[in-house]
Amino acid sequence: MRRTTLTLSSVLVLILLGVMVFAQEGGSKGGGRRLPQADGQGSARRLPPEQNFNVEVLGGGGGAREKYPARGRIYVEADEGEEYALRLSNPLPVRVAVALAVDGLNTIDARRTSARDASKWVIPPYGSITVSGWQMSSTRARRFYFTNERDSYANRTGRPTDLGVITAVFFRERRGHSELVPPPRPLGSRPRDNVSKDESKRRGQNDAPAARAESGSGRVAAPTVNDDYAATGIGRSVNNDVWSVQMDLERTPAAEVTIRYEYRDALTRLGVLPHPYPPPDPLRRRERARGFTDGAFCPEP
Repeated sequence: MRRTTLTLSSVLVLILLGVMVFAQEGGSKGGGRRLPQADGQGSARRLPPEQNFNVEVLGGGGGAREKYPARGRIYVEADEGEEYALRLSNPLPVRVAVALAVDGLNTIDARRTSARDASKWVIPPYGSITVSGWQMSSTRARRFYFTNERDSYANRTGRPTDLGVITAVFFRERRGHSELVPPPRPLGSRPRDNVSKDESKRRGQNDAPAARAESGSGRVAAPTVNDDYAATGIGRSVNNDVWSVQMDLERTPAAEVTIRYEYRDALTRLGVLPHPYPPPDPLRRRERARGFTDGAFCPEP
């Protein structure tokens, strides 16, 4: 039986097949694409409709960005230069591990692997975590922010092939390796953040920015990047502690959530957002002018 090493913290970290995985606090509701899930005997089953995994994009003010279903996908609007975070939820009574990628790069180690082999974040039963940046070490992360393709972290590492996409693949912990936890009361309430107030304040403190060294091996020819489209940059440094725990995960994902993000202009051209009404044409207004109007005398201005 395969064992998986995971990491816990105010951010939980996981090591899967020798690859480290992290998790953070946050919350969200419903919305993942449910996949067949293997039980202990290997048969496939589907999650009940109410058991929805979800990913929310949180803007700089902490509010969740509106989701726009279109073209068979889910879109959110990006604002250039704005920091953002990702809130992941677990509706199950057992722990789950999440492979989370932004612009095709794992948010923990910036590698490109299968979801099964990827480093993962850990979410407690009925809990939620918030991942706010690229994990640079066991104590530090660099914030996500919306930028152009040229300035993106993926382009800086020479791998700008999957820009504008956020993907989370959820794996359930095997039965028999974790205890079922009763749902929180009252039902329907938002899961509480497991991070203490002191820890939350400490996470927000900055430390000196530092660049992450990247290996040049295994890179493929990069596509032409563009300054007109949204991507994710590597921003300011913040404290974010993680550590390892042991988990044995089911081989089949429980759910997969994919979100596409673009600037408003691109969303309009894609037909996700409606085209704005054109501004009035002053010349047409002047062409419609007449010489006389009703009225016996000149009105007071």
